[in-house]
Amino acid sequence: MSIASAEWERAESAIRAARTILITTHCNPDGDGIGSQLALFHALTAIGKEVHLHNRDGLPRIYRFLPGSEAIAGGAHFPHCDLTIALDAGSRDRLGVDVDLLPSRPLLNIDHHISNSRYGSINLVDADYCSTGLVVHALLQRLHLPLTAAIASAIYTTLVTDTGNFRHGRIDADLFRTAAELVEAGAEPRAITAAIYENSATERLRLFALALTTLSIENGGRSSWMHVDAAMYAASGADVEETEGFIDYARAIHGVDITVFLRPDGPNGWRASFRSRNGINVERLASEFGGGGHRHAAGCSLSGTLTEVRTRLQTRISQLMEQ
Repeated sequence: MSIASAEWERAESAIRAARTILITTHCNPDGDGIGSQLALFHALTAIGKEVHLHNRDGLPRIYRFLPGSEAIAGGAHFPHCDLTIALDAGSRDRLGVDVDLLPSRPLLNIDHHISNSRYGSINLVDADYCSTGLVVHALLQRLHLPLTAAIASAIYTTLVTDTGNFRHGRIDADLFRTAAELVEAGAEPRAITAAIYENSATERLRLFALALTTLSIENGGRSSWMHVDAAMYAASGADVEETEGFIDYARAIHGVDITVFLRPDGPNGWRASFRSRNGINVERLASEFGGGGHRHAAGCSLSGTLTEVRTRLQTRISQLMEQ
């Protein structure tokens, strides 16, 4: 999956023509979405664009260290601009704004998920990039915009978070060359890693302790399962933001090929996150339930009780294990 030259050119033209730009990412934003937003924010404001950052769910606490993060607004109201840029969101219904309410055209969709539905009028989508931030990096290069320390820090954050600190995804020499370029431009790996991975709130640890009590191993040791529920949020004082990374602990168990993490999603639903290894494609699993993602990291939303949702997933995963 590569981006056609004509699509790059349309994206460049749309940005050059726009005076006011709205940049958003997916609901419950992560480091890739936030870092991509801030990289574009710094680059485009530097060339005189009026840029607004809006996420329905605001800004996760652990990314407040990034320069410019205070510019990210949340809530239901957002400004009308003459260009909207959607980042790291595989479909329109995953966006942090309702794009149907926006009069702006075109909608520039920038992403690296193989399951992206290409909902934009312009689509810069390529699954060969390990993060959306790297697609943004390539776009800034094409626009001949300088790589400042603030931009480099934002893009480096997308690399760290979407590769699990360089542990999964497409990890190759080109990625480390790009990382070196970002460090040379002013990104500080030690400070960024510490801010993201060594900055836990007490509430997060309390929630994690409760989540660990739900850990189970199924399919003869090949699948691991963990969840949090509303009662655990209440008991720990934590919220959904604090569950980031929980799945990686269950994934690290020896012999496990598929990991499932479940958390509440709305009044009668659950958000399922999947991780895999040894060639198992969880993007296909997620897409069967209306979700998407990457080959080894994906997710979806399902309606029903925890027992109902888990039973549906367990049935399908058991079938996958037998193939």
